[in-house]
Amino acid sequence: MTSYALKQRFSSIAVYVFLGVMAFLSIFPFLWMIIGATNSTSDIVKGKMSFGEALIVNATTFFTQVNAPLIFWNSAKVTIIATVLTLLISSLAGYGFEIFASRFRDKIYTLILLTLMIPFAALMIPLFMLMRDFHLINTHLAVVLPTVASAYIIFYFRQSTKAFPHELRDAARVDGLKEWQIFLLIYMPVMRSTYAAAFIIVFMTAWNSYLWPLIVLQSNDTKTITLVISSLGSAYYPDYGAVMIGTVLATIPTLFVFFAMQRQFVEGMLGSVK
Repeated sequence: MTSYALKQRFSSIAVYVFLGVMAFLSIFPFLWMIIGATNSTSDIVKGKMSFGEALIVNATTFFTQVNAPLIFWNSAKVTIIATVLTLLISSLAGYGFEIFASRFRDKIYTLILLTLMIPFAALMIPLFMLMRDFHLINTHLAVVLPTVASAYIIFYFRQSTKAFPHELRDAARVDGLKEWQIFLLIYMPVMRSTYAAAFIIVFMTAWNSYLWPLIVLQSNDTKTITLVISSLGSAYYPDYGAVMIGTVLATIPTLFVFFAMQRQFVEGMLGSVK
């Protein structure tokens, strides 16, 4: 075997070792969470890394302390509404910025992108005062509204729309379709991979949202799963086994959505248009 072949083999081995280590570091927190769900609080604090026998006890404690159907319904309602509205409004904006030319288009688009540089902490107080003035505090609408016009999703859709075949739009105009019909009947089906990728991003962001819901949702009847798990973990004597059960349950929807739409997600991130 030549020195070049040996070098190539060692390079391949090094790459696979590196990827294996990175994969382990990525999956370890999830594995530790599952193992922790089967152990008692004392074993979790000790760092026990083997499965225990406290799974049923932890699950019973969690469902006793928490109104699970209500908090999962709250999270699902907020997430679904936010995802649908964000995809609709942000894709409309991205489509419009790319398709329709105007004198101030690029300037407005640049201003929208500049909002990505503003930390959310700087917006919390003005947003809270705005929601207070509209009497939306302690409602799920207050959680949803600030997220529906996402600068990042607008940017993502505009970049993806560059690959949209303009011949389809011209043919649709010749056939007499109005612009809203072109968007709904032509653009959205063609860009389904882009929508799938954006759906996963927005869904995970909305489901895992913590800081803003913590500020505007003030009653137990409106809280989402992330807030409830946080309150369990910050108790005077936290039951980490119950916390792990709640964390595992809260992770399942995002895992399901990602794995169900994994292929479309990859196509969308690569800018595939079919």
